[in-house]
Amino acid sequence: MRGLLTTRSQNAYREQIKKETLTRLAWKNRYAELYPSCCGECKPPPEAPREPRVATLPPIVRPPEVQPDLPPAASPQEELRVPPLMRPVSPTTRRTLFQDSSGQGKGRSLYLQRRSQLPPEEKFDFPLLSSWDYGWRLGDYTLAHRPPSCPRSSVVKNTFYSRNGVFSS
Repeated sequence: MRGLLTTRSQNAYREQIKKETLTRLAWKNRYAELYPSCCGECKPPPEAPREPRVATLPPIVRPPEVQPDLPPAASPQEELRVPPLMRPVSPTTRRTLFQDSSGQGKGRSLYLQRRSQLPPEEKFDFPLLSSWDYGWRLGDYTLAHRPPSCPRSSVVKNTFYSRNGVFSS
């Protein structure tokens, strides 16, 4: 990029443009008679005056439009109403929002703390993101956990291997 704006490269570009122009002019002088251009030197032959054509088309017959039975149009305010993404807050949690100030650990900070302790299934009606599908309603599928009936034991280790590295018989 540094070599593009030097005086040397600009002069070379100027010279190249000049050569191309001279080459075009030399070609034009030599072959102008064999290959005339249409830019204004040769004119198209005059055309005979044409009679205006009158197109007669049959009249367009459109079938009557059938309008389906639609409910009455809603007002613009009703059309723009979007269902809420989050479930409404419980009244007790809402009351904590308006208690004292946040600096004392009450009010907004207490509200946010209580709201963050709720799982997403209780805050939202449906998963908003596709990544939420992987844990959504996971509490419905938990099974009662019991220890395995045959857990690992050291019986094999004690009977198969010996302590000094030599097979015991």
